[in-house]
Amino acid sequence: MYGRRCAVTVALLAAVGIGFVFAGGSLLAQKAKGKTRAAATKYLMRGINQPNCKGLGDLLKDSGPADDKAWDTAACHASVLNEMGHLLMDDGRCPDGDWAGAAKSLREGSAAVLAAVEKKDLTAANTAFKTVTGACASCHKAHRSK
Repeated sequence: MYGRRCAVTVALLAAVGIGFVFAGGSLLAQKAKGKTRAAATKYLMRGINQPNCKGLGDLLKDSGPADDKAWDTAACHASVLNEMGHLLMDDGRCPDGDWAGAAKSLREGSAAVLAAVEKKDLTAANTAFKTVTGACASCHKAHRSK
């Protein structure tokens, strides 16, 4: 009886271990690229996230956007970042809770930035922008290649 129980336990542990190996491989693939879309996640970051985050950050510095056109550009950047929060969850890109939590923070922070920008409230926009950059930092800490 003890031998049979031990064999079953070893078989279960082996199955779980093999599951982790296969899951780990698919999780890495999900971070690198979606399941059906051609764009690699690194290109979405470089082509969409980085320029919009930088552009928004630059506009929110010092005395903030100089005119209505600049405020509109800030709204555009915040809107695109908000969409990225959704895109990062689509097509099997999300490998874990760290990623999902960061994407949610990105969506919430960018929505708050957008609301503040629409009111031309620089203080509130900067406060919300810290949520955006914090979301990026937390996901990069967990997932960016060393």
